[in-house]
Order: sequence, then structure tokens, then C-alpha cells
Amino acid sequence: MQEWIVLAAVMLLGLAGYWSLVIFPKQREFNKRQRLVRTLAEGDEVITASGFIARVIEIRGDEGIAVVEIAPGVRVRAVAASLLQSFDPEELARNAQMGRQDSEGSERHV
Repeated sequence: MQEWIVLAAVMLLGLAGYWSLVIFPKQREFNKRQRLVRTLAEGDEVITASGFIARVIEIRGDEGIAVVEIAPGVRVRAVAASLLQSFDPEELARNAQMGRQDSEGSERHV
């Protein structure tokens, strides 16, 4: 009987660990994207999951689709959840600088 209790406790701990390491972070990221999509307005610039910098033309919330312009006159439909973040050129430049510093510091000279 005690083996079953120990097995059940181990299974519960395993499920709790899996939930906290896998499921919870994905839910948090999904909620973050949903908040972003709800706050977007026409004319906002965003970064898509494919890396395009696009201007929001229209958001069809009931369909989960956004119409974005990736170049002058080039409009595409995108899944609204694929809009990752607002485009901030200063933040992108900061991140690029940090990436360069990290790669320069980790290079090995042979």
C-alpha cells in the first residue's frame, strides 16, 4: 500500500514540475501576445513572428486576423497571434549591441 502512495506522490510532483516548466510559461506568453493584439491600433508598427517589421492596417478580432503592410502597397493577412511585439527601433538597437558584445566576449582566439 505504501508503494502506491509513494508512486502517486512522485507522479504528482512530476506533473507539477511539467506544468510549471512547460505549460505555465506558454500560457503566460500566449496571454502577453493577446494583450498586445488587443492594444494595437491602425498605424502601429509591429514585429511579426517571421521577423518582418509591418504597419497594422486592420485588425479583424473576431477572425483572429490582422492585415499588415510589409512594404509600401504590399498588404498581407497575418494571424494576429503572430504579431510578437511593437516595433521600437531603439530597443532593437540596444539588443543588437548587447548581442555583439556577448559574441565578442565569447570568441576564442586560436
